[in-house]
Amino acid sequence: MNREQIIRMAREAGIGPVYGYESIERFAALVAAAEREACSSVCCDMIDAEYKTGKVDHNEMAWTQACAAAIRARK
Repeated sequence: MNREQIIRMAREAGIGPVYGYESIERFAALVAAAEREACSSVCCDMIDAEYKTGKVDHNEMAWTQACAAAIRARK
C-alpha cells in the first residue's frame, strides 16, 4: 500500500488527521505485516499437514515453501 491508499482507507473508516497520518501509516504497516505473517502461516500449516500424512510430495512442498517466503517478503 502506498501513502495515498492508506489515507483514503483511513478516511473511508472515518479516521481523520486528528490521529496524524504518520501514526495511521505505522498502524497500517503493522496490520499488513500481521496479515502477511498470518497468510504465510497458512502455507506452513499446509506443509505440516502434508508431513503428517506420510505421503510427502516434495515438488508441492517446495512450491508451498516458496509461496510462504514470497508472502513474508512482500512490503
